[in-house]
Amino acid sequence: MNARQSSILSCLLLLISSCEEKMDLDLHKAAARVVIDAQLSDASLVQRIRVSRSVGFNDLVNTSGVKDARVSVKDNENRIYTFQYEKDGYYIHRSFKPVAGRTYALNVTVQKQQYSSSCQMPGYVAVDSTGISEKSLTGKTYFFATLTFKDPAKVSNYYIYTLSINNGPFRFADAQSDQFNDGLKVTHYISDLETDLSSGDEVIVRRYCVDEKAYRYWNEYQNNNVSNAAPGNPKSNISNNALGYFSVASLKEYKLKIGR
Repeated sequence: MNARQSSILSCLLLLISSCEEKMDLDLHKAAARVVIDAQLSDASLVQRIRVSRSVGFNDLVNTSGVKDARVSVKDNENRIYTFQYEKDGYYIHRSFKPVAGRTYALNVTVQKQQYSSSCQMPGYVAVDSTGISEKSLTGKTYFFATLTFKDPAKVSNYYIYTLSINNGPFRFADAQSDQFNDGLKVTHYISDLETDLSSGDEVIVRRYCVDEKAYRYWNEYQNNNVSNAAPGNPKSNISNNALGYFSVASLKEYKLKIGR
């Protein structure tokens, strides 16, 4: 664990103890495998699924887009959404807005090999307030975007956060569950894992309410990346030894500015 990650992790642990508390895939050098990046949400009518193959870890890009896949999603009311190829492995559907409570089944075919997964889309858990928290640790100041909300009681809830700083790309920031705060008022503290937030920064937080399988994927990812071990590929929720994940999430964005 590098010094910055260690400091941020220590600070987050202190924060959690005092309250209630562009997604990148890491691919190691190995035989090529199909990679499916399927994060759908209700934020738009346009849904994108990327199908690619893993390549060498030290190459300039870590996946190569697949052009000839067949990609579709079917809901539990027998609606079938067929995705069309555009470029760089991306398959697009431009009039598909998922609905909370429905179950969605992914089916991808690549050279006669089938890959599948399923997901029930959870409803969104409303946020009561947002803000910026400033904390000092070992003489250094850290800023966190904060989201405070009432966790629904007796329901398992899972949250994924991505963060954009000053209109930069969205990157994975945090995975949270309500394992220890079911039914309580909760504050989540969100910070970039690689770049310090500074006074004057404008940040956009994307908050996904996801199912347990998507949470497990990203929780494993974050645990791998703050440990001393070399990062590994999280266990996929897609069949047939694919890499990547399938999720259908409720999503909202929150824009914040760090100021004095």
